Amino acid sequence: MGAEVRVGVVEQGADQARLEELALLLRQELLALDVRAVEPVREGEAPPGTRGGLAAIAGLLSVSLTPGLQVVGAMVAVVRDWLRRSGGAHTVKISIDGDTLELTGASDEVQQRLVDAWVRKHSGTDA
Repeated sequence: MGAEVRVGVVEQGADQARLEELALLLRQELLALDVRAVEPVREGEAPPGTRGGLAAIAGLLSVSLTPGLQVVGAMVAVVRDWLRRSGGAHTVKISIDGDTLELTGASDEVQQRLVDAWVRKHSGTDA
């Protein structure tokens, strides 16, 4: 049994090319985790003259993973570390079953409590 997690990179004023670039950088880091796949989310028709049948949504990734505290927690930790190192005004939204966690580069106690509660909720444990 697996879970699909949507990970979206947001940057104020960024165009689609910039969002795709940021998402691909984050994708490389997520692939280092014990996940099944990390792919751009594709929906709708691709623009005429392109190879794919579906268009990628700029900045949005689909992560296939096995639910569990360690995997979900590790994924969030990678995203937070990437945000801190990227130094930009990026936001990453992580969604599981319509429940979204929004992360910024800020590292504060309130955000940590929200992260911990969200990870526990989607880890498949009651701990």
